[in-house]
Amino acid sequence: MNRQNNNNNDPGNQIPKTSGSRMTFLLILGGAFLLLLFIMYQDNVFSPNIEVSFSEFMKSIQLIDSPQRVTKVEIIDERKIVYVTADNSTHTTMIPLRTDPSFLKILDEKGIDYTGKPSVVSPLEVIINILPWAIMIFLFIFMFRQFQGSGNKALSFGKSRAKRYYEGSERTTFQDVAGQDEAKYELEEIVEFLKNPQKFSKIGAKIPKGVLLVGMPGTGKTLLAKAIAGEANVPFFHMSGSDFVEMFVGVGASRVRDLFEQGKKNAPCILFIDELDAVGRTRGAGYGGGHDEREQTLNQLLVEMDGFDTKAGVIIVAATNRPDVLDPALLRPGRFDRQVVVDMPDIRERELIIRIHCKKISLATDIDFNKMARATPGTSGADLSNLVNEAALFAARKGKQKVEMDDFEEARDKVLMGVARKSKVIPPKEKEMVAYHEAGHALLHYYLKNADPLHKVTVIPHGRALGMALSLPVDDAYSKNKGWLLDRIVIMMGGYAAEKVIYKETATGTEQDIEQATNIARRMVCEWGMSDALGPINYGQKEEPIFIGKEIARHKDYSEETAKKIDKEIRVIIDECLERALSLLTENKQKLKLLSETLVQRETLDDDEIRTLLDFPKREQVTA
Repeated sequence: MNRQNNNNNDPGNQIPKTSGSRMTFLLILGGAFLLLLFIMYQDNVFSPNIEVSFSEFMKSIQLIDSPQRVTKVEIIDERKIVYVTADNSTHTTMIPLRTDPSFLKILDEKGIDYTGKPSVVSPLEVIINILPWAIMIFLFIFMFRQFQGSGNKALSFGKSRAKRYYEGSERTTFQDVAGQDEAKYELEEIVEFLKNPQKFSKIGAKIPKGVLLVGMPGTGKTLLAKAIAGEANVPFFHMSGSDFVEMFVGVGASRVRDLFEQGKKNAPCILFIDELDAVGRTRGAGYGGGHDEREQTLNQLLVEMDGFDTKAGVIIVAATNRPDVLDPALLRPGRFDRQVVVDMPDIRERELIIRIHCKKISLATDIDFNKMARATPGTSGADLSNLVNEAALFAARKGKQKVEMDDFEEARDKVLMGVARKSKVIPPKEKEMVAYHEAGHALLHYYLKNADPLHKVTVIPHGRALGMALSLPVDDAYSKNKGWLLDRIVIMMGGYAAEKVIYKETATGTEQDIEQATNIARRMVCEWGMSDALGPINYGQKEEPIFIGKEIARHKDYSEETAKKIDKEIRVIIDECLERALSLLTENKQKLKLLSETLVQRETLDDDEIRTLLDFPKREQVTA
């Protein structure tokens, strides 16, 4: 599908307007305003008339032989007086009150010639009086139109920000979604309803009003929603949950109403709300007005979902990776009553995803898609898309015409291990310690039967780590047994143990290893029932980031005596695993030194190179 605006004008295809013409116009407008001020006040600055007070004028009338004697008076509009003195200078003054006969009698007695005339407004004075108001009105209209424009939503807060995707030459269908067979099976019913609603209505069946896609980030929830619209050939409205809530109270509820009105006008269609947890979190648990506004928005969403009929052909599809924080009212029958799990891809699905993304790039003939899928366990569709793009970038940097297998290898290492910081200078002594640390991790992989195969070990800094030993599982694993977890802790303590064996002391680089090992041991005791002393009992709440409303309800559900037992069991697990690591590395100290010295020289070693170096048997290659 090609994304378009409702007016069929794509801003991305338009030449952006420069601010030069607008700036020129504002400069001209400012110059005209300054010129107006100059005209308005030039009479006061450059006028030859001398302005005097009325009392001074009355004194000048009484003078007889003086240059300041008044010789001629002109009365304008019975208020303003312009008079000429004996020295031919012109003066002006204002009469406090309307001219009375006594004033004229004084002029007659002194023999002063006087005349009167009405005030005459010149065209220039008319312009001077009107122009400021005209400029103010023009500026008001200009600002009003700017606020109404598409670039500024100041006057359209209550309008929905949903983006509409129209059918185009690149329409998304289920064929563009690799794997996810169960999810597509559930959603095909929605497609069938949008294509042929009579099939369901004639037997009294009701299609679900809302479908909630649940899955980890990057698994393809948005892509599936677009595929529904593409398969059914209907309009698709996309909006994020965070777009509903603004700083002004009532805006979110207004946008919800506007979104559903758009859906009814364009029915049949699909309304897709991404990141539903941003607006659909459990009510009544927050503090302050911000939560009140979000709850008001959620209430309006609940009302709208109750108020429209699916016979109109409007289907609500939402996506979230936090279904645990959603308000129960959203998940009841009649609203989002169908939940579709969009899981992480398995090895078969990863291969299909890689093949789809590789259609857009030029490939060499030696690409092994199955090997790439096996080497990327636990990755999402978005991760695989990024991996293919990184491989293409590597090939382009090298000046290649096609992407080869070694480019994918480099891209995979970059995605899994982070960007290599080869320019970072590490002192030789510290580099040697890092090499022993990483060699300790790597060597233990070959002596533990439950350990995942080692992929690569390096002393080149990646991200914040000065070195890294990376292992990759042979197959996708959805659960781990106690033996695997204990061997994993042994490997994590391998760096600490290697430093103890060689230097009799440890450095700060063991911090993350100790933290991860302790976390696994704690979960073994408190969550997975792997402690013989405490048994299969869950102690305490999970330490995952949960919505604040559920944080408030947390409590310690075990006694101080039990807490001591938990600490003791964690200590036993860590001590036993550390002892195993120390024992294995002490027995194989020469291999540890050889591996460390080779790492210092070559910086990076893969599994095959280590097996050759230490005379280990070759690992059997797994084929599909």
